[in-house]
Amino acid sequence: MFKKTTMKTILSVAIFSTLISTGFVRADDKVKQVDVLIIVGPSNHAAGSHEVKAGARLMQFCLTHSSNIKHINAEVSYGWPKEEAVLDKAETVVFIGDAFPPNRFDGKETILAKLGSMMNRGCGIVCVHYANGLHAADVPKDGSHPLLRWMGGYSAFRCPHHNTIARIFPAAKISPSAKDHPISRGWKEFTVHDEPYINNYFSKDGNKLAANVTSLATSMLPPEKPKRETVAWCVQRDDQGRGFGIVMPHFYRSWKIDDLRTFILNGIVWTAHREIPDVGVACKLPALKTFAPDALEPKKK
Repeated sequence: MFKKTTMKTILSVAIFSTLISTGFVRADDKVKQVDVLIIVGPSNHAAGSHEVKAGARLMQFCLTHSSNIKHINAEVSYGWPKEEAVLDKAETVVFIGDAFPPNRFDGKETILAKLGSMMNRGCGIVCVHYANGLHAADVPKDGSHPLLRWMGGYSAFRCPHHNTIARIFPAAKISPSAKDHPISRGWKEFTVHDEPYINNYFSKDGNKLAANVTSLATSMLPPEKPKRETVAWCVQRDDQGRGFGIVMPHFYRSWKIDDLRTFILNGIVWTAHREIPDVGVACKLPALKTFAPDALEPKKK
């Protein structure tokens, strides 16, 4: 029986290899499809900044039109999905909105519980810009919140235990701080006119990153009193799930920056347990207006 099984396996591999070489089957057809769920939360920012709906559509396009990452199904949900099946099949969930969306939706206790069960099965989580944010009403005085475990850190705004600073910098230099990490592939140091939050929250232990949390990018901010600030990070959780937080972009126009966009796409794909190519996740971006923002440039309210 062992010999027959072995010979059948060898024969199957040989046939599959032949089909690949003759073009009848592509090598990437054996790659499992990955389901990415992008959830859009509420936003009341002026047009041209945040643009959470357009940003979600842009990420969806890039993930499904990548030239070097195949078999990714990315769906956008405007609000918490009503269909349980959409949540159950997601291998990573991406949040974009004004503050951590699950805390903003109606029925947040039920939503956080469901999200917790997703994390426990190893689902990934990504928060983009303000979606990293928690406010005093969201956390107890000791700063505990499941997002700290799920993602390794968060932005704490006007909280009793910590205060993250939101300020627009004309020229913030964003530098890779973990060059050997897969998320760091294919992008280099860049300068952005944006609002990378500083003094983000990571722990009660002198705000040190936990052992399973990696600082991916830093910036010397603010300019008048520079200090090395972590502006993007990731976590490899004990439940085998992964989290990625990045505190940009604030302005919709910042999505045009190839290095920033590659950085974000890498983080999403990594949390879905897919291999990141050496050049990063590649996608040719169409004009930003393609994704129907309210405005391409920031406007006052």
